[in-house]
Amino acid sequence: MGKQVAMVIDLNKCIGCQACTAACKSLWTDEEGQESMLWNNVETKPGPGYPRGWEEQGGGWKDGELQLGELPPDENFGGEVPLNHAAVYFEGTADRLKQEKPMGYGANWDEDTSSGEYPNNYHFYLPRLCNHCTKPACLEACPVRAIYKREQDGIVLVDEDKCQGFRLCNRACPYDKVYFNYLKNKSQKCIFCFPRVEQGVAPACARQCPGRLRFVGYLEDAGPIAKLVYEWKVALPLHPEFGTEPNVYYVPPILPPSFDEEGRFSDEPRVPMDYLRYLFGPEVDQALITIMEEMDRKKEGKPSELMDLLIARDWKSLFNIPDVRVA
Repeated sequence: MGKQVAMVIDLNKCIGCQACTAACKSLWTDEEGQESMLWNNVETKPGPGYPRGWEEQGGGWKDGELQLGELPPDENFGGEVPLNHAAVYFEGTADRLKQEKPMGYGANWDEDTSSGEYPNNYHFYLPRLCNHCTKPACLEACPVRAIYKREQDGIVLVDEDKCQGFRLCNRACPYDKVYFNYLKNKSQKCIFCFPRVEQGVAPACARQCPGRLRFVGYLEDAGPIAKLVYEWKVALPLHPEFGTEPNVYYVPPILPPSFDEEGRFSDEPRVPMDYLRYLFGPEVDQALITIMEEMDRKKEGKPSELMDLLIARDWKSLFNIPDVRVA
């Protein structure tokens, strides 16, 4: 196996602007049959996510055995954009596609709310894309081997010429990041913008992010990715219990302190630690301690390599992806 490309997303800098979602959508999923596909999306946590309730759908690995989850119902994608496909493609009564009725909601129609009680309510934003896992459940589930992992960079792709629409990959992915194109009868998913990566250019979601919160590189190279994941250990996978060994990592959020009954700052974290452990596993405790210790060092005027990495004053420092094209 060659190198593994990876991404680290700093949740303390995400403002939920959806620039990454728009960049991905306009570049890769703007065709008929892809209306509900968001290869990249930004969720408000702790909300139900997109598709709604994906964390309870099942899939992944358990005790070394592949698990097949449930297919999310169409309504969990916010409903289809109501276009006149039948009239154009089957009935011949219209010559172009048009929207039949306006949508009443979008991808995060019921999730963009805070949790907790005032004045200690809280929320944070969680960008999601395919994790291009080291042990991809989608690949294992495909009976015709239409899904493969590239040797040169570990990107997981669907060979649509081989795909026969069994949708076992959809059921196997515990992150619900394999979508199904009903018009083509093919599964489709994030390709980590591999045509860009092969040119040494960052994926569109990372390059168009105004907050400089996405790091892209190879786990094996000396650079920000390896430092955040292996050296500082502040970048963690989402739901590691799913067993797929994701290669998208997250710097967990640190929100302002909570208030006690007298309106003074308390020692209780605003985001409940149980919820952060649910998302990122038990390692999140030490990750947050490390981040806060380094924040204090920076406030005191002391040097902090970790804070300098995360601040990323030079946007080019976010990306360490030399040309890896295969001759």
